[in-house]
Amino acid sequence: MAGQQQFNPGVSLAGAVDLEALKHQVKAEPGQAGGAPAADGYVIDTTENTFQAMVQTSTTFPILLFLWIPTDDRLFPMARALANAVNAMNGQIQLSRIDIASNPSIAQALQVQGAPALFALIGGRPMPLLQGLPSDEEMQQITEQVLPKIVAMAQQAGVNGTAPYSGDPDADGAQGEGAANPASVVPPEHQEAYQLAQAGDYAGAAAAYAQVLEADPNDALAARERAKALLLARSATADVRDVRTAAADRPDDVEAQLAVADIDMIGGQIQDAFDRLLDFVAAGHKADIEPVRQRLLEYFAIPEAGDPRLVAARRRLATLMY
Repeated sequence: MAGQQQFNPGVSLAGAVDLEALKHQVKAEPGQAGGAPAADGYVIDTTENTFQAMVQTSTTFPILLFLWIPTDDRLFPMARALANAVNAMNGQIQLSRIDIASNPSIAQALQVQGAPALFALIGGRPMPLLQGLPSDEEMQQITEQVLPKIVAMAQQAGVNGTAPYSGDPDADGAQGEGAANPASVVPPEHQEAYQLAQAGDYAGAAAAYAQVLEADPNDALAARERAKALLLARSATADVRDVRTAAADRPDDVEAQLAVADIDMIGGQIQDAFDRLLDFVAAGHKADIEPVRQRLLEYFAIPEAGDPRLVAARRRLATLMY
């Protein structure tokens, strides 16, 4: 994705100052008072550093791309409507928001000349849906008709995984003006690792979280984020089709099975990842149980401690080991 064309909400494509756009600029960050809604639930923010990883996950579940400028308050109602609709679909689709002012090369790659714009992303292939602000009727059509059609198209293409959930599953999902900015609630000792992960340096983030764990081995959040960072460092840019083909062609190869389990985890298919590795050992590969055990211990740090999938997988692993 080459090119450095800048997209400024206060400047038109012809270079003239857009006074209307300037009137609608806000300084608040998403999630802060007066700002845009924060990413949460099945809504993520994507940058140039994480774009390729996000595209890869569209081979597991469909993604709605929302190209916007998060300091333009004219786009806030659209952002809220899309987030509410996507979150109500419980992981059938993910909403990926891209700030084109900060990530101009993505906009250029998608041939977008301004915000907002919508694309469906299935199997790494973007499909344009909308350019410009929709009317109320168009917005209703998008949320009630277009999104289910995207999911149906993805299922027909074999892309039927579940998007991972971020945030508090017990929260009511409301994103009012006073919602917290995720970066503001990161523990101070996690800041370096968090910033590295945000920048796409997952290996560096994993190493930084490991240092946090050396100081406090009981830091469950650091353990979870380290496991996520290790996972993304290994497999975020892997070709999903190649990995799945290799696993199918080499059913007795532990490295091939570990690689495809990583893809399952990145796609939010936690049960599939657990079962794949446990079934591999149960099928007569006990000589490979140590690398499988090490990988599962990483995975086990990611779900909540009471997750029934985690409890069952721990029990089954213990049974296979003895």
